[in-house]
Amino acid sequence: MPNVFVEELVHTPVEKQVIEIVERKGIGHPDSLADGMAEAMSRELSKEYIRRFGAVLHHNTDETQIVAGRSNPQFGGGEVIEPIYVLLVGRATKFFNGEYIPTDKIALKAARDYIKQHMQNLDPELDVVFNVRLGEGSTDLQDVFRRKSGNVALANDTSFGIGFAPLSETEQLVLNVERRIYEEFRKMNPAIGEDVKVMGLREKDKISLTIAAAFVDKYVANIKEYDAIKEELESFVKDISAEYTERSVNVSVNTADDYETGCVYLTVTGTSAENGDDGSVGRGNRCNGLITPGRPMSMEASSGKNPINHVGKIYNLLANQIASRIAEEVEGVEEVYVRILSQIGKPINEPKALSVQIIPKSGYDISKMERPAREIAEEMIANIGKITDMVIEGKVRTF
Repeated sequence: MPNVFVEELVHTPVEKQVIEIVERKGIGHPDSLADGMAEAMSRELSKEYIRRFGAVLHHNTDETQIVAGRSNPQFGGGEVIEPIYVLLVGRATKFFNGEYIPTDKIALKAARDYIKQHMQNLDPELDVVFNVRLGEGSTDLQDVFRRKSGNVALANDTSFGIGFAPLSETEQLVLNVERRIYEEFRKMNPAIGEDVKVMGLREKDKISLTIAAAFVDKYVANIKEYDAIKEELESFVKDISAEYTERSVNVSVNTADDYETGCVYLTVTGTSAENGDDGSVGRGNRCNGLITPGRPMSMEASSGKNPINHVGKIYNLLANQIASRIAEEVEGVEEVYVRILSQIGKPINEPKALSVQIIPKSGYDISKMERPAREIAEEMIANIGKITDMVIEGKVRTF
């Protein structure tokens, strides 16, 4: 493939830099909720289109917005005063081959089901007001969607995707701390809600984790119990941190708390969206689950974009998969960065450029890495359709 470029990147590897900043917004953060609902809508629309017509039709649900509600949290249990407002907005094919498709109904059910599945204390019937505003796609983009080169879809945009590998220790730590709080700690203590944000700072060999964890008021009797649970969470994170790094790790939870005034991070539903924190698709984690200001990132929102020809989704997912394979399979790779650029109306398996930049480990020659790296990139771009299947089946994360 003539448009694949492999080169050496002269750059200080992240692990050898003095400062590293990494963030993850947990699954209950308003931005992550918007991502999750957008992706759930796209996935269910895709399945319904396949069921009815044997193929995914044009759609995008990547503009979903959350407007925070109002609540009155109290130790022992408060209440939601004004429900969270969710605008389910995007584009979808509503009429095809003489048949109407109930896209709004499908999208609404998908969003509600997503909240039911992932938010233990947020009632999608009472605590959330949904407004479905799915329009039709532009004529030009619908035409691009329908056209193919052989069996390959044509890119719906001139855009790019970015991926890198491997994750640094700090990146792995931040990613896994949030995951294990959600999957493990909350089972032991339901007082912790789903809205957990982890901010990691590495200064040389010292890592600081600042965690914002929404507490659920009905599971906390008073300020003393709140403080005890907070200490328990700090201990849990310190203990599991040793599994991901030998560096010293300092953990701070809910640092804005003021016990004298009684101002603590207490919620009714487990998410800050109930009281003043809005959310938007694409404002949170990239498709590798992290926000990494020290690495190249695409501003494209991966969640909610159609999985057939929207390169803002497909190329970001593919770039990360290519980078991971190169890091694992090509000997001597310290770090690898992959960038894929599309051109609207051209086959998605024929990118305008696919750039592979490698930082070799000391003593390794980039010339010996070029061929295997190129072969991995060419193989994966040739089989780009696998990304679509994995997305529809929910086998890859987008945030």
